Amino acid sequence: MTTVCNHGNYLVEAVTFASSRLQLAGTLHVPDRPTGLLPAVVILGPFAYVKEHAPLQYATRLADEGIVTLAFDCSHHGESAGEPRRLEEPLRKVADVRAAVDFLASRPEVDSDRVAGLGIGEGAAEMLRAAVEDERVRGVVAISGTYRDHENDVVHAGGDGLRTGRIAASDAQRLLAERVGRARAALERFEDVDEVDYLPVVDPVRDDVALPGREAWEWYSGRAGRGLWENRYAVMGDVAYLGFESLSAARELAVPVLMVHGEHSDGPSAARRHLEAVTKAPKRLVSDAGTSHYDYFDDPSVIDRTVATVAPWVRGGS
Repeated sequence: MTTVCNHGNYLVEAVTFASSRLQLAGTLHVPDRPTGLLPAVVILGPFAYVKEHAPLQYATRLADEGIVTLAFDCSHHGESAGEPRRLEEPLRKVADVRAAVDFLASRPEVDSDRVAGLGIGEGAAEMLRAAVEDERVRGVVAISGTYRDHENDVVHAGGDGLRTGRIAASDAQRLLAERVGRARAALERFEDVDEVDYLPVVDPVRDDVALPGREAWEWYSGRAGRGLWENRYAVMGDVAYLGFESLSAARELAVPVLMVHGEHSDGPSAARRHLEAVTKAPKRLVSDAGTSHYDYFDDPSVIDRTVATVAPWVRGGS
């Protein structure tokens, strides 16, 4: 009996495109031997990601399913241009998505009426806003999203301590306020003397990092980026980052949304608030009991079954 392998049926192309005069670097995956125009997906990844993170996992699998995919480094990250380095600004990423859609629409293989946005982790919140701002994004796939409202920001600031009951909600509020204060001071210093303050993205014990807690540390430090990822971020970016929220985007969203959220994904209550806020468009929730937040980033079996749901939805099925 002959076994037929259906993986790797795509061509890979390193591409560049401009976003507000910055040159961005991406990887385009085009299904091999396409017949007719194809649907396409632009992908945003987790906080401070590079394209070799989770986006690559979804890009390759979706390309196997006949979908053109674009994973790219956002401005200030990875192989893309932008100074200072490692600046996390959600609305800057929204602008980058617009530029990515421009690029996809220029490709001869792509049906420009079937371009969707896929966000993983933090990218889910940013993709909601991108779809509101750019009507060419015809649908949103939100995978294990880190959704942005004040309540969920407090949860993140508390990290493992809040989740395990080691610290109180008031302590998490204090930690969040301290992070805002550090960001404002860092921005003032940059404006005064043109110097950039950096802190780690993750650390197993520190509470002044972007993503406190051991779970985040274990994934980012041990499994992420194939050596291409830097464990630092520009602190001044938190002024814009912590000023961003995605609940209003959910309320404004006018295109279909597919939300995939595990029982142990980030902020299940925030996910529920955002899904309930979507009232102007079709919505679908796929809940996966027992699956953790980071399983969606790189666990092959989890990603395989997620893509099995996502691909027909993007193509226009169920």
